[in-house]
Amino acid sequence: MLFSNKDLKKLIIPLIIEQTLAVLVGLIDVLMVSVLGEAAMSGVSLVNTINILLIVTFSALATGGAVVASQYLGHKNHTACNIVANQLMLMVIVVSVTIMGVALLFNKPILNLLIGQVDADVMGHAKTYFIITALSFPFLGIYNGGAALFRAMGNSSISMKVSLIMNAINIIGNAVLIYGLKMGVEGIAIPTLVSRFVAAFIILILIRNQDNLIHIDKYFRFGFHKDTMKKILRIGVPNGLESAMFQLGKIIVQVFISGLPTAHIAAHSIVTTVVELPCIPGQALSLAMVTVVGQCVGANDYESAKYNVRKLMKIAYGAMISTNLVCLIFAKNIVGIFNNVSAEATNLAVLIIIMHSFAAMTIWPASFVFPSALRAAGDVKHPMIVSILSMWFCRILLSFILVEVIKVGLVGVWISMFVDWSVRVVFFIIRYRSEKWMLYKLTG
Repeated sequence: MLFSNKDLKKLIIPLIIEQTLAVLVGLIDVLMVSVLGEAAMSGVSLVNTINILLIVTFSALATGGAVVASQYLGHKNHTACNIVANQLMLMVIVVSVTIMGVALLFNKPILNLLIGQVDADVMGHAKTYFIITALSFPFLGIYNGGAALFRAMGNSSISMKVSLIMNAINIIGNAVLIYGLKMGVEGIAIPTLVSRFVAAFIILILIRNQDNLIHIDKYFRFGFHKDTMKKILRIGVPNGLESAMFQLGKIIVQVFISGLPTAHIAAHSIVTTVVELPCIPGQALSLAMVTVVGQCVGANDYESAKYNVRKLMKIAYGAMISTNLVCLIFAKNIVGIFNNVSAEATNLAVLIIIMHSFAAMTIWPASFVFPSALRAAGDVKHPMIVSILSMWFCRILLSFILVEVIKVGLVGVWISMFVDWSVRVVFFIIRYRSEKWMLYKLTG
């Protein structure tokens, strides 16, 4: 089960391209919605925060399915792989349709609870955007499920190509509806809905191909397979809780930041926009780790699993050092791209980007790529507990102390984040060296 350099390149490069597309399209969306005015921008931004909280539920199921399918593929049990595929698609459809229904029926209470008191104009834009994007949840769920299954096979080029089509439709649709037809937030929301529908349709057609190592039933006769569902949920539920708590933690920290001077808020906005890009290779390696380690564990080849973990971590560190070194050297030039920013905000943003670059080169891979190896082996509760406790006690509590009590300002928020990463690394390494992660194999 040793993956050659050619195998890893075939898996990793499409993942990097796919993750890059997602980040760039997000940035383009922000630029396009900015022409609609501050109220529309605020409404879309607030709803996107809510959508992420809702979407992580079926995204976590996709991860659960990928782990179980990878292990069965390594175990050479192709029948079980296909059962996993059927159950995963059934589950993401049921869960995403349920979430869509809740969002549509209770959109007003949800927005009032999570957004609070905002101007009527902002709330109107938020409601419109929320309703239209909620209609796309089942399609996004299907795409995520299908993409996860192709990655489990090691065929990440399929999800990359479908992602390329989906994002192209989104950008072109935004341009036509906003600049051409002069529509409001509907011009951002409708292309999102259409692009996700197209992506879901394509991925369903492709995953039905009976020649795939993993495929769903050609006639969609999914049925219910209780034991398989339990295995998917065993991975998916802790992963979903961890992701949801992480997003909630970001929202809470945002409250601390909102009370800081305007220059600090502007600097934070710049930094969060910039630092996503150099972390893309790490995010791709995290996905690759699930496929590679999952197949090794399924084959009961733990020596190969360890070898591949070391190999992928070396690649992750090499990639993260390369991308973040660019940010470190050109921090001032990068921040200079943003117009109409005060000198105080500019200097603060440059400082934090430099700090982040050092942390991303040294701590980030071990904090975010490394635990994917534990999850791929079926050991999901330990990373979840460590991540949640570290977030609350380091990122949130320490941010409160540094920002509200000691008055360090925005730098305190980012220091808390780096401490959070460091604490996670310690516990993840201890867990890995204990070899307890080898006790959670899902294939029997």
